[in-house]
Amino acid sequence: MAKKKTTKKKKPAKKKSKRKPNAAFMKPLTPSALLAEIVGVKPLPRTQVVKKLWEYIKRKKLQDKVKRTFINADDALKKVFGGKSKVSMFEMTKLVSKHLK
Repeated sequence: MAKKKTTKKKKPAKKKSKRKPNAAFMKPLTPSALLAEIVGVKPLPRTQVVKKLWEYIKRKKLQDKVKRTFINADDALKKVFGGKSKVSMFEMTKLVSKHLK
């Protein structure tokens, strides 16, 4: 006896929707006077503020040589970091957010 082949109907593939950026991250925020010394006085989205901070850190070679997740603050960054001379990169974003309005 021959077996009948059953054909399964394929469901149409779901279209992948492009990921939309969160509007809160894209909203321009004004940096405080202390933070403006590093990133500039123009209002910037939070993502750009962090990017400019990292450019500053790399340009001044402030990333810790041994433990790369830490940043050794110079005088300008110490003011932003609340007087701390060494902070982790995760703590940095928390401290910087206090200087954005």
